[in-house]
Amino acid sequence: MPELPRCFALVPCAGVGQRAGIGGPKQYAALAGRTVVAHTLAALAEVQRISHTLVVLSPDDAVFEQHAPAFAGWVARTGGATRADSVAAGLRALRARDAHDEDWVLVHDAARCLLQAVWVNRLIDACLDDAVGGLLALPLADTLKAGTTADRVATTLDRSAKWLAQTPQMFRLGLLQRALHEGAAAGVNITDEASAIEALGLAPRLVPGDLENFKLTWPADFALAERLLRSRP
Repeated sequence: MPELPRCFALVPCAGVGQRAGIGGPKQYAALAGRTVVAHTLAALAEVQRISHTLVVLSPDDAVFEQHAPAFAGWVARTGGATRADSVAAGLRALRARDAHDEDWVLVHDAARCLLQAVWVNRLIDACLDDAVGGLLALPLADTLKAGTTADRVATTLDRSAKWLAQTPQMFRLGLLQRALHEGAAAGVNITDEASAIEALGLAPRLVPGDLENFKLTWPADFALAERLLRSRP
């Protein structure tokens, strides 16, 4: 019988966190008794359908292990200058560990540390039989404004059918690898994995996420994440 496609998690973790204002990579900031990345990896470890988790680090990262001492997964110090570069390097590393074209890869931001296994399982349930794959996302609830360079409102935009992209984003390894390669060759602005898939003319599935699954970006995000993590059972 043919082997069923497996699910792998891929966590790009080579960023420097310039906007976070914490004086170092935000994934290593202390938060509610653990580092940010340790919270993220602990959540992924609770998803039983994920066969292995691969963390992609900067080539000169010598401190990951001390910031995530409980992590027992795979590490590749082949991260690049951009997220897309790091994800592409991670896909190559998965192939070197015998992952195949039809296997699923769930790419998740290291800085979305409030992740819960139930959200990941919701994504897997929705995408496992999908021809394209998909991502967690939130329908836009607020009024959306376009601004000027002088921080004035230029216009109000229609918010209907607008979604905020989250992670994980789940696509088959072969498809995602081709999308990233062709997107880079064509000069496509690849801000997430879904945008690379979209550039192939495909439509990823939108799977409802959760408001707490936000990405730590600004200093205020860390204080909010601390409160939310400490309020959990």
